[in-house]
Amino acid sequence: KANGMVITSGQLPINPITDKIDEAGIEWQTHMCIKNIEAILKEAGSDLSKVVKTSVFLTDLSNFATVNEIYASYFSAPYPGRSCYEVSKLPKEALIEIEVIAMI
Repeated sequence: KANGMVITSGQLPINPITDKIDEAGIEWQTHMCIKNIEAILKEAGSDLSKVVKTSVFLTDLSNFATVNEIYASYFSAPYPGRSCYEVSKLPKEALIEIEVIAMI
């Protein structure tokens, strides 16, 4: 927390129960990243409706349309600002990592 904001580090699609990435597909991994972010924001006194900026890192930009569809199911207009980058590799062989800035 800083100056009325929650700034998360990048969240991988790690299942908090198994402490692993349980599924290889981009759909499951995207949902898991956002669910992990939701849990962090809740603990900090915020929620997804207060997110103002996101950064999305993908190992394959061809997954963008799928990620975008899932992303839109969690956020509503006016959507947070977003940057999306293709990266060569992510920790634990993840396909996606997401970080956010939210208001408290």
